[in-house]
Amino acid sequence: MRVRMNISYNGRDFSGFQYQHDYRTVQGTIEKQLKRMHKMPTRIHGASRTDAGVHALDQYIHFDTTIDLPGDKWAFIFNRAMPDDIYIKDVDIVDDDFHSRYHAKGKTYRYKIYTGAKNPFYKGLVTHVPDQLDISKIKEAAKDFVGVHDFTTFSSAKAEIKNKVREIKQVDIIKTEAGLDIVITGTGFLYNMVRIIVAYLLEVGRGLRKADTLNMIAQKDRTIIPKTAPAEGLYLEKVWYENL
Repeated sequence: MRVRMNISYNGRDFSGFQYQHDYRTVQGTIEKQLKRMHKMPTRIHGASRTDAGVHALDQYIHFDTTIDLPGDKWAFIFNRAMPDDIYIKDVDIVDDDFHSRYHAKGKTYRYKIYTGAKNPFYKGLVTHVPDQLDISKIKEAAKDFVGVHDFTTFSSAKAEIKNKVREIKQVDIIKTEAGLDIVITGTGFLYNMVRIIVAYLLEVGRGLRKADTLNMIAQKDRTIIPKTAPAEGLYLEKVWYENL
């Protein structure tokens, strides 16, 4: 039987989603509970392998089990066992060929930024930019990301995937009381792609770089945008499936 869980977590105190020996991770924490229940290791598979410090509002995982429980019982058992920074939102039983990662049709990420004086209550949850930002310039730069492009310029140099063509469906720049949110929806993302896009947009908003997105994309050169925005402001907001 294959079980799908919709989970959320505060990534501040995790070394990312993916299991790492001797480090606290989301996968390791959930698999520890599954091992207690199954008396043997049980592997989970996530829709996204978020980095250390990155949060999730709508992450999906799946695993196979011989324990026959309805979804609400799985959620009840897990939420009693999970630490305060992981919450199981929903659980259902899916077809045996379902895969959380490969069946996802797209993802939405939200990057939260606050400006002005430093606020200690935002630590680990929102990225601080002391400068005031020109939102009109950020919007001008952001609109040209929409479409199908080779995102080599906006991917980590560590990314080993040869095909770096991805489709961005929508980019929204939303003014908030504290600063702004950058919301990006796409069919798929490269390693650190969202955080590199945000780093570029913030430099545009601070007046350190002109809005020249299409030219940046055409360069296919990671070195022209060397910075990566901090992890703490990034949230996996939604994973899209055909039936959800």
